[in-house]
Amino acid sequence: MSAFELHFEQYGVPEAPVLLLGSLLGTTLEMWTAARATLDLRHRVIAFDHRGHGRSPVPDGPYTIGDLGGDVLALLDRLGLERVSYSGASLGGMVGLWLAAHAPERIDRLVCVCSSAHLPPAEGWTQRAASVRAAGSVAAVADAVLARWFTPRYAQSHPEVTDAAGAMLRAAPPEGYAACCEAIGVMDLRDDVVAIAAPTLVIGAAEDSSTAPEHSRAIASAIAGARLEILAQGAHLAAIERADEVAALIEEHLAVGR
Repeated sequence: MSAFELHFEQYGVPEAPVLLLGSLLGTTLEMWTAARATLDLRHRVIAFDHRGHGRSPVPDGPYTIGDLGGDVLALLDRLGLERVSYSGASLGGMVGLWLAAHAPERIDRLVCVCSSAHLPPAEGWTQRAASVRAAGSVAAVADAVLARWFTPRYAQSHPEVTDAAGAMLRAAPPEGYAACCEAIGVMDLRDDVVAIAAPTLVIGAAEDSSTAPEHSRAIASAIAGARLEILAQGAHLAAIERADEVAALIEEHLAVGR
């Protein structure tokens, strides 16, 4: 499938090293807003919407992770960027793993947050895609998904944040969401990640039931020299719930040796 022109926004320090931010399934680039309070201070930050999300095009599915990665490479070409650091959460992390394995010359440093190289069973993803298409709305699965995004204590104490996340999820284009579900369903990057040479930080969250810590451990163990950090608190959307900690870890990783 041909690459599509992704919507993106730029922040931070224009002449600083570039950090690209990839978002979670069912979210837009806005999911990184809290973490960017730290990241924008020392980097030229470019956040983008995956195909099928936000203000990016919504082609008919199915998609693959390679398709989404190809869109990112096209974005880098469009911006004249030869090499960047990349941080991705969940789906964004899967895209980051694909990029670091298949276009190593483009990825300087990699951060993978609450993600996985392989997330079976495939039937669960195809069923979720079918439910969304049948209903014509992501609202059909939103409650179940949101229950895994945040810990109950955080949801209770930060209703404005969780309400905003829920609105973002329910507004996701149904075809784009379903097609990205299908991309995750057929994804198997386990043989790919062993080739990753970029310095890699893998962040997991102890209470993440979507990509449990063993997924982060598997990624880190497969990549030579990778650093693993498991947050003691936080669920799947740790990049929001534990934004300060996640941003600090990203910042530290990008600064090592510089």
